[in-house]
Parts: sequence; C-alpha cells; structure tokens
Amino acid sequence: MRKAAARAAYRRVRYTRLRYPWNMHRHGGHGHSHGTGRVLRISLIVTMLYVILLVVAGIRAHSLALLSEAGHNLSDFLALLLSLVAVFLEGRPPSATKTYGYCRAGVLAALVNSLSLVVVSFFIFYEAFKRLQHPAQVRAGLMIAVAAAGVVMNGVIALMLWRSGRDVNVRSALLHEVGDTLSTAAVIVGGVVILWTGQYWIDAGLSFAIGALILWSSFGIVRETLNILLEGTPRGMSLEAVESAMRKIAGVSDVHDLHLWSIGSENHALSAHVKIADMATSESDTILREINEKLGQGFGIYHTTIQLEHVVCETAHSCVIAVREDERTHEHRR
Repeated sequence: MRKAAARAAYRRVRYTRLRYPWNMHRHGGHGHSHGTGRVLRISLIVTMLYVILLVVAGIRAHSLALLSEAGHNLSDFLALLLSLVAVFLEGRPPSATKTYGYCRAGVLAALVNSLSLVVVSFFIFYEAFKRLQHPAQVRAGLMIAVAAAGVVMNGVIALMLWRSGRDVNVRSALLHEVGDTLSTAAVIVGGVVILWTGQYWIDAGLSFAIGALILWSSFGIVRETLNILLEGTPRGMSLEAVESAMRKIAGVSDVHDLHLWSIGSENHALSAHVKIADMATSESDTILREINEKLGQGFGIYHTTIQLEHVVCETAHSCVIAVREDERTHEHRR
C-alpha cells in the first residue's frame, strides 16, 4: 500500500510539472527577487553618497564634466529606485483583477529609465555647448581623484547587478551603471590631458562624449521594452523555429494561429491552434504534455494556451473558428 501511494504521489507531482510548468517556474523566482532587491538597496545608498561628492567636487573644481556626471548619477539613483519598486511589484502574486500579476512593472520601469537617460543626455549637450562658448578654468587634479572613486564605485555596482539578474529591468539599471563607469573613466583621461596641455575646452568636449554614450546606450532598452509592450516576438526568439519544433511532435499534423509574446522580460507566453487526429482525450493529453515540455525546455516558454482540434479552421468576423469537414463542404455547395 505504501509503495502504491508513493507511486501515485510521484505521478501527481510529475503531471503537475508537465501540465503547469509555468507555475513551478514562477515560484522558483522569489529568491532571485530577494537577492536583486538587496543589491539595488545597497546601490541606492552608495550612488546617492557619490552624487553629493560629485556636486561638491564639481563646484569646487569648476568642472562641467563632474557636474554632468552628478546629473548622470542622479538619474542612476532614480533608475535604481524605480527598479527596486518594480522588483517589489513583480514579486506580488496574481489576483482577480491582475491575472498575470505585475510582471510588466519591470518593463515599464526599464522604459522610464531609458527615456530619462535620453533627457539627461540632451541636458548635457546643452550645458556642454554653453561651456564651449565660455571655457572655465578646471582643477584637473580634483577632477581626476573624484572620477577615480566613481570608476571603482560604479564598476562594483555594475558587477553586482550583472550577477543578480538578466531581465530587462535589471539590465536597464545595469546599463546606467556601465555607462557611468565608462564616462567616469573618460573624465579621468580628460583630466590628465588637461594637466598636460592646459586646454580647458576638453572638459566640455568630454561632456559631449558622455552625452552621446548615454543617448546611444538607451536606444536598445527603449526598443526592447516597446517590443514587449506591443507584444512582439521576444528578443532572440524565432517564431518559425517554435512552429517547426511543434510540428515535429508525433501526432501533430498542423500548427496555425500561432502567437508568441512576453508577459515580462523573462516570462514568455504562447497561444496556438494545433491540429491532431480525432482521438480520445487521454491520448490528446499526451500530445499536449509533449508540446508543453518541448516549449519549456527548448525555448523557455512556460505559459501556453493551446487549442487542440481535428477540424478545419476558417476565418470569420476576424476570429479563427473551427468548422467540421461536412459543414465546410455544405457551405461550398451553397
């Protein structure tokens, strides 16, 4: 009796994993969200302290590049704060009014973050243009020292974010930090050149370069977030490859009305009509399980809505409906 009960329990667990793998996937993400939240909180505190240092040093050194970095890091602080709020929302369970939960909170945060970078870059362009017309004497030594501290700080934060996750929300925050690391390193180079040449216009020129880097790096995130919000095919995934894999499953004769989109940056969903032979429900359930297993293991698609049918589909009133062969023949004769 015990062995029989154990076998029955095993079958129930195995069936749940095959039939509802998306739910198993979601439950496993709580530890990831907790770790990401901790990294974001630490990054917030360190970034705000560095912003204060940049403002004070920028004013004392008369360096627009340092003040530009302060503005850039302030946008980073807001981006990290927005990402932290998004991580909290994404961890909330689905409800009767939010049946997918808050999976797209991180996508919206990434979009706002990347658009804020565009605004910051144009502000830097404006200030750099004014500084080119009226160059100011820069204390290059102080400029180099503060920028060196920034490279270390931003580099460490970027490394922690890189290790904590790969979704578009974390990557948008990571992009802020990588951009800061590179632009701050450029400030160090600029400070050294100013020390050697005494050409203070280099400070404004660096600001232009920093603004251009910020603008260029934000476009990729904007494009990806808009693709998710418009329910486009997920980045790096081929609709043709998914359809081909489904067609190769034994018992599947046709796949049509196939749609593939992202609920969040790492939660992909699929809906499709799959044509099979007329068979018992127990037999068709085996095909359905194999389809879900193939989509989960091969493409990371854990949420599917699949309509199994053995009749011909026709389009009527913008909806795909199933029509039996005898009805279709009758319609053609009329």
